[in-house]
Amino acid sequence: MVNDNALGEYLRARREQIGPEDVGLASSGRRRVPGLRREELALLAGISADYYLRLEQGRDRNPSAQVLDALARALHLDADANAHLHRLARPERSRRRPAPRRPERAPDGIRQLVDSWPHTPAYVLGRMMDVLAANPLAQALTPILTPGTNLVRSTFLAPASAAMYGGWDVNAEGMVAALRALVGPDVDDPALNELVGELSVRSEHFRKLWSRHEVRPKRSGIFTFEHPQVGPLELRQEKLLITDTDRQTLVVYHAEPGTSTAERLTLLAALASTPESAPTERVAPDVRRP
Repeated sequence: MVNDNALGEYLRARREQIGPEDVGLASSGRRRVPGLRREELALLAGISADYYLRLEQGRDRNPSAQVLDALARALHLDADANAHLHRLARPERSRRRPAPRRPERAPDGIRQLVDSWPHTPAYVLGRMMDVLAANPLAQALTPILTPGTNLVRSTFLAPASAAMYGGWDVNAEGMVAALRALVGPDVDDPALNELVGELSVRSEHFRKLWSRHEVRPKRSGIFTFEHPQVGPLELRQEKLLITDTDRQTLVVYHAEPGTSTAERLTLLAALASTPESAPTERVAPDVRRP
């Protein structure tokens, strides 16, 4: 299903999440819908209410960069959300239209690189947040990183995956916002429609988060794992875009040298390289991001 008004949907979703008190306006009268009224947002952005209505309804497709920036300020969008707003308004410049989709696969060279790191957990994430490749240590770190797993689907539908996150609500919000950031204007991508359709039917929580249109790329940072075999691990996560691919990302975890985490990671690497020492039933560890 082709969405020909992604910009209007985004503006409406963000408008509905800001109240008049958030932008210094007096709340007058009973409101039948949440958030700002269209004319209030237009006033804050310095444009006419009629022009804003045309933008939201998709009847005007050529807002200037200045208008977009004014709307971003009025909506209190951060840098990521503002960039997303501009991409939605210029889809012909930003979206890539490859040949009919084939099954997504990590480049052979990257797969070989990941497999050559026995002491460094590493995996490849696809454009829809599918795990395309992962070395044994990454899978030993958490079974959610098994190739073929979709991180968004597992977060909302797999009980083991849900249990692995200490702050599940925060993680779920981050997953949905990161998926929005990855797909950008490609809202009519068949693979995205299939994933979103499935999750919207099976998870009310996902459906509500997706409707918010929040955009927040996942970035590098420090993650704390409570691993059931080796104990606590405080690992730094690095995310590197893979050139000549459609938004694939190489994700690598590493420990601070000389720390107890480094020792425990070495132990986990030894366990991962010895299949007979691994438990017959894997328990998803608890993962928290400070």
